[in-house]
Amino acid sequence: MGKPIWTRDQVAQRILAGETLIILQSKVIRVPPSWLSAHPGGSLAILHFVGRNATDEVDAFHSEEALRRIRGYEVAEVEIGEHGWEPFLPPVMSGWVRQGDKGGTMQWHREATTLRPLTEELSETSPHSQILLVRRGELETQPGPTLETLQPGPSTLSPKVQAEHSRAYRELHQQVIDAGLYKTRYIGGYGPEIVRYITFVVLAVLFYCKSWFLTSAFFLGLYWHQVTFTVHDLGHLGVTHNWTIDRVIAILLADLSGGLSVGWWVDNHNVHHLVPNHPTHDPDIQHLPFFAISPVFLTSLWSSYYKRVMAFDAVAKVLITVQHRLFYVIMALARFNLYANSYSFLVKTAFQPSRAKGGRWWWWSEVACIGLFYCWYIRVLKSCGSWPMALGYLLISNVVPSPLHVQIVLSHFSRSTVDLGVKESFLARQLRTTVDVICSPSIEWIHGGLHLQVTHHLFPRLPRHNLRAASAIVKEYAEEQSLEYAEFGFFDGNKEVCGVLKQVAEQAKIVGMVANAHIKEHLEGSLQ
Repeated sequence: MGKPIWTRDQVAQRILAGETLIILQSKVIRVPPSWLSAHPGGSLAILHFVGRNATDEVDAFHSEEALRRIRGYEVAEVEIGEHGWEPFLPPVMSGWVRQGDKGGTMQWHREATTLRPLTEELSETSPHSQILLVRRGELETQPGPTLETLQPGPSTLSPKVQAEHSRAYRELHQQVIDAGLYKTRYIGGYGPEIVRYITFVVLAVLFYCKSWFLTSAFFLGLYWHQVTFTVHDLGHLGVTHNWTIDRVIAILLADLSGGLSVGWWVDNHNVHHLVPNHPTHDPDIQHLPFFAISPVFLTSLWSSYYKRVMAFDAVAKVLITVQHRLFYVIMALARFNLYANSYSFLVKTAFQPSRAKGGRWWWWSEVACIGLFYCWYIRVLKSCGSWPMALGYLLISNVVPSPLHVQIVLSHFSRSTVDLGVKESFLARQLRTTVDVICSPSIEWIHGGLHLQVTHHLFPRLPRHNLRAASAIVKEYAEEQSLEYAEFGFFDGNKEVCGVLKQVAEQAKIVGMVANAHIKEHLEGSLQ
């Protein structure tokens, strides 16, 4: 017998009852709670697509083997209209999550309240479909999401055009597959990189043995800068395409040799890829109190990833007004923030159910390897002879990789942070929120190939050394389809990002002046 055919209302009622349902082509996939908590890419990567057609996103992130396993969770079919499935707004996007009560029963819990735009004008820069989250009101008693909650707001997007984009993406993806670009170039691609890594490590050791400590720190920093690109590939399963092998290598490179958690990075990075530049949901643009790349951050938004309010508090009000001046200083120290995020993630996941394919070994392996990292790194610092030299070694080794952090933010900080809603296609969303950094092939190794962020976002599992070839295909296709493919040079990109930061800084100053004026008016009124 075939699968039952569910109506849109039936899908909605099951979602409200707590089922995690996503649409793949015309199939309804029910994700069991055990798999939701065990998903290698994190639960939010699934929750952001509840009630939506996630066909393009799932195809982009999963191998054929994984897709076969996913199809094992099919429970029904739905009728797809001429212009695709009419999506629901996932509960997590309106602040609703499932949590266990004291008895272990899963119940709806509202962690945040929706903040829709105040303007009545519907446009691409101020769409009613954009939903941001703020702290939940203490007096709210609503027991769970409703049918109304699941309805996305009005949209300026044409369903017909978005359906055409989806078809275009699948054709484009097939071109990339047919070109053999998912095949890893181990010798021509990773061969030179391995030689480079070994060279930097050997130089770091040699200079250290000669007591040239700061020079040693410089080459250790270069190694960390370069090896990050390979860890990135491994996190996307873009090297051997085998989860276990790629994860083991990633733990050795990231945790043991660099002190960073690859598990945190994968969990964080997958969400970034799926909801790029969304102020409430993309952790890669949530940097208060240091940076705000959109005025909406001045409203103290809720982060659905970090599960906290990104407070525009007294510290943020000072730092944001000068963020364009502090940009490079803060980015120079960005690696220390990665340490903090890594360890907080490992603490948070210490008692969570095991992840798929790995049981608990991945968590214990990360903790053990990070422990070993500090064994050798602290010994290196202690042997520098004096605390000023040790401090210099610490700073130089961690600051040298900072150009990587600058490069990555260039690809997103200057792009749109407006969410056009759940009706926007995967292809359109990635092209709208991402930009390439142009560079000569001769210095491509400095950027690690990740300057081609547009193509990487469209095909995240693609081996990094094949991105340039794939980029040519994407550019040609985008031109044929009249789609924007954004790119700029490294220096122009820096100007644009600093310009965005300066604009928001100026608006933050205005907000501060208005607040001070209100306080002054209130005080004067109370004295009369």
